Amino acid sequence: MLAFRAKEVTMKIIRLLAAACVAVASVGAFGQSWPTKTVRIISPFPPGGSVDAVARLFAAQLTQQTGQQFIVENRTGASGVIGTQVVAQAAPDGHTLAVVFDTHGVNPSLMSHMPYDTLKDLANVMLLGTAPMALVAHPNQPFKDFRDVLAAAKSQPVAFGSVGSGSLGHLAMTQIANMEHVQFTHVPYKGGGPLMIDAIGGQVPLAIGTVVLVSQHVKAGKVKALAVTSEKPSPQLPGVGTMAEQGVPGFSAVAWWGVIAPGATPQPVVKRINEEFQKALNDPALAGKLREQGMDIVGGTPDVLDKFLRGEIARWAQVVKDNHIKAGD
Repeated sequence: MLAFRAKEVTMKIIRLLAAACVAVASVGAFGQSWPTKTVRIISPFPPGGSVDAVARLFAAQLTQQTGQQFIVENRTGASGVIGTQVVAQAAPDGHTLAVVFDTHGVNPSLMSHMPYDTLKDLANVMLLGTAPMALVAHPNQPFKDFRDVLAAAKSQPVAFGSVGSGSLGHLAMTQIANMEHVQFTHVPYKGGGPLMIDAIGGQVPLAIGTVVLVSQHVKAGKVKALAVTSEKPSPQLPGVGTMAEQGVPGFSAVAWWGVIAPGATPQPVVKRINEEFQKALNDPALAGKLREQGMDIVGGTPDVLDKFLRGEIARWAQVVKDNHIKAGD
């Protein structure tokens, strides 16, 4: 009797192991076959901004690479949270992705009630690249460079626009105000497109956005660049000094773009998506377009984004806490 029971238990274990092997093989095969239908790339910001531009470049390239349609869907609001929530709640099959921006690393500290856990409910796919930000002004503004801005802000508040509350531009200017004892008034916008419309129209004195966002408008003479936030000058804005060179020693901050998927997406699928995005980055034409806009390409495995994101969350959590910044400020 005991021998029979032992044999029965052994057979059950063998069947379970066999089923597990089949399941693993099925997931692996599914990963290799991705994509099997149209893929949505969520842009959590409006058209006209850098996130939307980057998402559309990759959508076109990936459509060509895979033979499946990649479409960009704008789901905007709450500094990218609304669009990102769409991904967190989507089926974890790799057919709903998002291109996220630097706010993705700030929102966990900025918002007390997030509808998802940034590190648990989302899968990191790839860190696409980074770029400095630039502070720009309408040509009619009296500022010649960032030194003039600092001088003016010592006597009265100077307004600046950013792509949203808690964005890297917002936090960077807040940090500078504290460091240099100057006064800035933040004007949040719902993305880079609306921000640049008002900057070009002169409705906001200053605007801070990525070099990817502003460079085309600077070259067209619609706005003038006063400073960049990187450690070194940007090749995309020749002759424009850094903030560190213009009165804020040691200061630097860069924007970034990443790709995410639903958190429960199987690793073979995440790996497959990562491979296709890396292939896209390796395409000379696409890489050239990104570099022309000012992006420093990164790429690499999902672990690269995971490590980078955790560092960003920790860094900006301290700035948010020290300055009592809240969503909607």
